[in-house]
Amino acid sequence: MMQTTFFVKECPTCGRKLQVRIEYLGREMMCNHCGGDFVADDEVSKHNTSDAGAAIIDRVDDLLSDETGPGKPR
Repeated sequence: MMQTTFFVKECPTCGRKLQVRIEYLGREMMCNHCGGDFVADDEVSKHNTSDAGAAIIDRVDDLLSDETGPGKPR
């Protein structure tokens, strides 16, 4: 069974910290709290605006390689 991995994104409208699945990186999302719209990105993908698609894929790879395995602290 594959573990779902999340990253934290702050809602630009209300400031609430949201857990977003890495599968949603680059997609338009809506805050469950205030209904504000935002794009599911993180600080890493913001730094490379000329090649955002590659930055998103790199970030997903980083997050997947950092998954907590058996016996590792969370």
